[in-house]
Amino acid sequence: MRDIMGMMGKVKEMQAKMEAMQAEIAAMEVEGTSGGGLVTVRLTGKGTLVGVKIDPSLLKEDEAEILEDLIVAAHNDAKGKADAAMAEKTKEMTAGLPIPPGFKMPF
Repeated sequence: MRDIMGMMGKVKEMQAKMEAMQAEIAAMEVEGTSGGGLVTVRLTGKGTLVGVKIDPSLLKEDEAEILEDLIVAAHNDAKGKADAAMAEKTKEMTAGLPIPPGFKMPF
């Protein structure tokens, strides 16, 4: 019976850690750039786009397609950084737990 109570305590502790980590990830902002810094985007840890910064030299009518590509590239850069930060935080939190490779946490 003690083992079950101990296990329940660990489950509650893990749940509290996961909730804290989710709040930390939601509050986190990452920045992605492309075109050598000509386009910069900011995303929340959950992937919501919160800002775009475009160098004025790109605001030419005949360069719209280039600008569109740079925005997409900057977004992908920021999203990759957010995903890497989330994976690192998850790894830190679950250290020592027997979680199968490739298992996705529910957030």
